[in-house]
Amino acid sequence: QVQLVESGGGLVQAGGSLRLSCAASGSIYRVFQINASYWYRQAPGKQRELVASITRGGSTNYADSVKGRFTISRDNAKNTLYLQMDSLKPEDSAVYYCAVTSLGANYWGQGTQVTVSS
Repeated sequence: QVQLVESGGGLVQAGGSLRLSCAASGSIYRVFQINASYWYRQAPGKQRELVASITRGGSTNYADSVKGRFTISRDNAKNTLYLQMDSLKPEDSAVYYCAVTSLGANYWGQGTQVTVSS
């Protein structure tokens, strides 16, 4: 099993920045075998959407709505995934979830709330 714990959410004004973190723990073998990591978000009344992803090899991908503003990264030594969010907009407000795939299984964090005021 892999446990994921997000942190770093909060309330910020439009134009501000936040950095989300997602710490992985649990089965050392499964954590080591994480082959892709993701950040999703879900706003009230909307479907969960993929925000950004990073592969084991370091390739990244972003939703069009966040390109140029958000940066996904990871620190393998700390087993931690990050999402740097700059130039935040009110429409970025949502619960943000991290997720990983390892040995064919998907694992999710509990989510962290991000609220951007106008």
